This record gives sequence, C-alpha cells and structure tokens, in this order.
Amino acid sequence: MDSAVFLFPCSRIGRTVIAVVLAMAAGTAAAYSEDPAFDAWMEGVRAEAAQRGFTSPAVEMALAGAQPLDRVLELDRRQPELTQTFWRYVDARVTDARIAQGQMYLDAYAPLLSAIGARWGVPPQVLVAFWGLESDFGRIQGDFEVVSATATLAYDSRRSGFFRQQLLAALELIDRGDLAPDARGSWAGAIGQPQFIPTTIRAYAVDYDGDGRRDLCGSLADVFASAANFLHSSGWNSHAGWGEEVRLPDGFDYLEAGLEVDKPVRTWQAMGVRRADGAEFDGLDQSAALLLPAGVNGPVFLVRQNFRVILKWNNSVLYALAIGHLADRIAGGAPLVAQRLGDEVPLTRYDVVELQSRLGALGYEPGEADGVVGEKTRRAIRLFQRSQALPADGYADAGLLFQLREQAGAQPVQ
Repeated sequence: MDSAVFLFPCSRIGRTVIAVVLAMAAGTAAAYSEDPAFDAWMEGVRAEAAQRGFTSPAVEMALAGAQPLDRVLELDRRQPELTQTFWRYVDARVTDARIAQGQMYLDAYAPLLSAIGARWGVPPQVLVAFWGLESDFGRIQGDFEVVSATATLAYDSRRSGFFRQQLLAALELIDRGDLAPDARGSWAGAIGQPQFIPTTIRAYAVDYDGDGRRDLCGSLADVFASAANFLHSSGWNSHAGWGEEVRLPDGFDYLEAGLEVDKPVRTWQAMGVRRADGAEFDGLDQSAALLLPAGVNGPVFLVRQNFRVILKWNNSVLYALAIGHLADRIAGGAPLVAQRLGDEVPLTRYDVVELQSRLGALGYEPGEADGVVGEKTRRAIRLFQRSQALPADGYADAGLLFQLREQAGAQPVQ
C-alpha cells in the first residue's frame, strides 16, 4: 500500500488513495463542499467531463473532493500595493545563491540537459533558469489542490471561461494518469516544477523518461523536456540568444525604445548602439528591440526573438529579463554593467492608475487605467516626456507623476 503514493505524480495522498478509491467504488464517497450552489455547478462540470469521456475512478475522486477555496479568491482579488521596479525585481530573483545552485545543477544534470537541449534547441542554462525562477529548483510547487483551485476560479464570474478550460484540462490529465486526483499546485492552478497550467501540460508536456506518465512534479527528465518542448513550439531560435545589455549614444531618440519598435541588429549598430561589455554583436540580421526597464538611469537591453518567446511563458518584461540574465549568470556570464544610482521608489498601483488617467486626460492614449504599466502606457509616457523636453524613456516614477500633476494644476483625477 505504501507504493500508492507513486501511482500519481504531484500526489500527497499515499495510503489514502486506495482507501478512498475502494470507498468510491462502493458508492460511499461524498463531496466535501457545503455550498449547495457550488455543488450544483459542479454537477454541470461532472456531466461535461463524462461527455468528454473522463470517467475514471481517479476523476470521480477528484470531483468528489472539489470544494470552493476562499483563500484562492482572496489571492485572486489581492493586488500588490506597490508596483515592481527593475532592480528590486531582479535583485530578489537573480541572487548569488540561486546562481550558485543553478551552476551546480547545470553540472549535475549536464548529460540530461545536453541531450534535451540538442533535441529541442534550447540551451541547458535557459532550462535551469526557468526551473530556478518557477519553483526554486523544485522546492516550491504550491500547496493548493488543483481541481478545487481551478473549480473555485471557474465558478467565480470574473474569469470563468478561462478557468473552466483549466479545470477540464486538469480532469483530462487526471483521467490519463498524468496528475493525481488531489494534485497540488499554485492558487491559480499552476502545477509542478515548471509551474505549467493544465492546458499547457496537456499541449506541451513530454514523457521523456518513458514511464507512461508526464510527471512535472517528480521527474526532472519530464520537467526539462516539457519546458524545452514548450519553448521550441513557441518559436525558440536555437541560433540566437535572448538579448544583451547595451549602451546608447549621446542624443539617442528614446521614442525608438519599446517592444513595438523592431529593427535588425545591424540597424541598431548603425544608430550607435553598442554592447555594454564592449564585445561585437552577432546575428546582425536578427530583429531586436530596445528596452529601458529602469529608465535612462538604468540598464538598457537589446532583446531578440527569444525574449518574446520567454514572454509567451510569462507575459512580464521584468520576468523575461530576469530569466535571460539568470541564464547568462548560470552559464558564467558577468553581472550587469549598469550601476544602481540609489534606491528605487516604487509607485503604488493607485499612483499608476492616476498616472494613466492623467495621461488619458491629456490625450496620450495610455490604454485602460488598470494600474499596470504596459506598452501602451510606456508609449504614452514617452510622448508626454517629449512634449516636456524630458528624456522620453517611458519610465513611470514619482517624478513623472509630479510632472503630470503640475501639468494639470494638481487637480484630482475624477
């Protein structure tokens, strides 16, 4: 019976698996939820799962144990008070300890990583960097029951369509034996060491070790191969890097910066852009864009196609920069050349909403005032900065908000 825990990846159920399955077979299993409306809604999920052919005892056990989780809704609704700044974000993730651990694992799993890298064209250090950032090399995989978490978010009205897809995909994975009925993950249903959501597991996970399961919790072979398959399928260029730190010439037009401005590397070079470490550019015909994630006083990056592939994993510029830089450091690369000029003062999300609202009132079209600085907001900031004869770096900080308030006579935004 002790071996029961190994029947299902991502499982913590051990002996109780067999007991619960036997109880269900006898018709004695009961749902844990005490919310009649949720239970009625789950009956619709059960019917749809059955229609799709997901009727194994493991699926029945998962459905019987599903319950709404208040903590999941709390986390879904909670917004961080402060926005992330570049140095704070990177310093918290690309640490000396993580670099050293990544280098240790890069060496320890070199044959496996090399074989997977050769098959899918993704460098070993990139796979290790994703592994390190997503789950701290497998140590932090989440402790929420995936079926209950995705059911809670699907039952909630805000993003019900997306999370119903995740719930049904999780049930399909359980039916196939790729997940345990009580599989654990993040509050939003991300699973295993690469923190894949169920639909991503369904589409891209690989049974590389050949044991008949795609185990992203316990099999590093499956973890690395699945990550490589996702990146390759998303367009990873095996003949290019993700990008590099660069320096800009005097008088550079900062309106040329941003992910929406793509130019061949040779064009950037002709405009006076140079690598920060003094080396020569390679891949001169590759398309690239300039990013200034900390404004004119921070590092500047020339990012290439693979950077956009990283964004398909997590659509955050800071995340993608952290992955690229961590991969470089794990491979023996140097720290960033740009130096910190002092502590960054982050804006609150309320500050960003105000900033966006003021930009919109002035006609700069920053997009929705949602407290998130995306490409539309950065572009609007650049246009405003240029109108004020400021460096048009697109960076949102307290000084910019002060300028906007001054422009509007410090009138509150309605």
